[in-house]
Amino acid sequence: MSAALPTLPVLHSEWIKIRSLRGALGALISVLAVTVGIQVLTAAAIGRAEEGSMGEDPLLAAFYGVNFGQTAAIVFGASAFSSEFLNGALRTSFTAVPHRTRFYLSKISVVGGLALVVGQVTGFLTFVAGQSLMGPYALELGDPGTVRAIVGCGFYLSVISLFAAGLTAVLRSGVAVISLLIPFFLIVSFLVGEAVGGLGQYMPDRAGQMVMRIEPHGDLGAWTGLGVMALWALVAVVGGWIAVRRRDA
Repeated sequence: MSAALPTLPVLHSEWIKIRSLRGALGALISVLAVTVGIQVLTAAAIGRAEEGSMGEDPLLAAFYGVNFGQTAAIVFGASAFSSEFLNGALRTSFTAVPHRTRFYLSKISVVGGLALVVGQVTGFLTFVAGQSLMGPYALELGDPGTVRAIVGCGFYLSVISLFAAGLTAVLRSGVAVISLLIPFFLIVSFLVGEAVGGLGQYMPDRAGQMVMRIEPHGDLGAWTGLGVMALWALVAVVGGWIAVRRRDA
């Protein structure tokens, strides 16, 4: 098993690949820019209007921009992996790193690590910048649940990126994954949640966002909800690993 673990040279090469991809790097930056930007604009527009103007759960409302920033996280995860399926790049990668499991784990580790770092910064700036415009309705960093929500926001965004990366390895198409996941997160999850009632809380985005709520909503707690979301991503990542190991380059 140790022979399959990522090594520093392979991790470094995967970082160089992502850094050289304008689409992937731009999407990663957009996770921060879109999430914080929309949170600030929304808080400035309606934050002081009345209590609860941005949602019934004030802590979840403090991360309203995540609903839009998660689309950039999907694009980042998909585009970071889809480049391997263009112009024989995967064949070249296997020549450089013959051990397919090591190659896959290295790429997944870099994608998840970058998304986690940017996600944590995004969670902190989203909360601080947004609440600075909420006037008397602002939450403080020391309020119950705020630190957990900030940290959880970073994990939420990184898990979405891993979900997208794993699914891209399965489908071998970033366009297909983006076309599938963005409507799934923005539309399908909401509709399914309304249709099936309690089962809707187990949809990945709804479950993951429990970590950003001030109080439990449904049967899932903050970290168990994030755990359910992580299981969705784990299925995609494992599926991607199987696809990379068994399919021809």
